Amino acid sequence: MSEVIGTAQKLAPVVLAFGVGVVFARRKVIGSESSKVFSEFAFRFAIPAYLLGKLYSSDLGHLFDPVAIAAYITTAVLAMTIVATVARFVSASSTRGTALRIMAACQVNTAYVAIPVFILLFGDAAPIFPVLLLQVCVLTVVVIAIMESAGAPDVPGQTVGVRIRRGVGAALTTPVVLACYGGIAANLANVPVPGWALDSLSFTGDAASPVALFALGLHLGGSGLRWRGASGDEYWLIGFKVAVFPLLALLVCRYVFAIQGPWLSYLVLIAAMPAPQNLFIFAQQYDVEPDLAASIVVKTSLAAMALLPLWAAIA
Repeated sequence: MSEVIGTAQKLAPVVLAFGVGVVFARRKVIGSESSKVFSEFAFRFAIPAYLLGKLYSSDLGHLFDPVAIAAYITTAVLAMTIVATVARFVSASSTRGTALRIMAACQVNTAYVAIPVFILLFGDAAPIFPVLLLQVCVLTVVVIAIMESAGAPDVPGQTVGVRIRRGVGAALTTPVVLACYGGIAANLANVPVPGWALDSLSFTGDAASPVALFALGLHLGGSGLRWRGASGDEYWLIGFKVAVFPLLALLVCRYVFAIQGPWLSYLVLIAAMPAPQNLFIFAQQYDVEPDLAASIVVKTSLAAMALLPLWAAIA
């Protein structure tokens, strides 16, 4: 219990930044529509600045631990198989609906939640980077391929291949991903970067955590959250995301790959993060149950925040 309380105290700044955003939106101090401005600042400037500087300065050999990455991939594949089976044969979801459920239950909010939480708990968000790249370069690409191949083209006569390449290209060229590419490339090439430039990146990156959390709070505060009347699909997807997925990570990492120490905590906590913000964007873009996607983003964010101290203590 003392470990749970200690972790909860470390996460107090997360609750403050996030909670004030919720209260401000509810009280109309700052309109929830303004969350997009704060989100854009964090996503396009502050978070890339943090990632670029950190990846350049990190020990990539330690950061990209092959055993840890293999354990997370195994966990993700197992989770995706379970979710796809339930979605297809129990919920009778469409192909696109199944892909959306896989994304909701097996991908995580790295930028807006994981980075701030890791900075507060461990003083460094570097362990998130391999999972971030795996999620964008592999898991998101799989979802895009399914979404594009299962539906009618936006432009008549456009081939599936063209649509998939367009979607994958967009996913792989976001500011966050480009910052990861740049940081890794500069690190591997031993590019000399002056101290003032690294200090500038660090100064800007320090704003990423509070601004991202405040933006998330603003967005959720204006979303009109309701727990009653939720569908069965919502309940099992939320439960899987915030409870089953991190439990799978704990079991696979500890008992299959024999991972102990900090990496066990890193991987379990990453898996315990809420569903990604772009779940709703994908649902809107492909016209696949956007209301379900919005509800899952909101509810997993709140549920994950409540359970993080417990997962941190267990791992």
